[in-house]
Amino acid sequence: MSEDWNTKYGTRRVKRDPPTLEEAIFAAMGITEDLDQQAEIAAALMGMPLEAVQTEVKKASRTAARSTRVIAGEQGAQRSIVVERKVSRRIIGNDKRVGA
Repeated sequence: MSEDWNTKYGTRRVKRDPPTLEEAIFAAMGITEDLDQQAEIAAALMGMPLEAVQTEVKKASRTAARSTRVIAGEQGAQRSIVVERKVSRRIIGNDKRVGA
């Protein structure tokens, strides 16, 4: 399919944004925890040399390690939380109210 095509509303075009290196590193972090494998995955996704990507992976891993937080409850016990959603009732149709 071509980049531009005509519809009854006019010419349409798909915007194509290639992924950034940060996005490739973020995807690699979700796949594996090993830094060397993350660099290989990100380099393969971006088509860049491995050495250039390894420095960026190391920078990203340092910032990710600093932002890790663990919040514990009372003496480390885990709690279960149940969230129930109350559905509001809607009257479909005429806006006639009973008794009005």
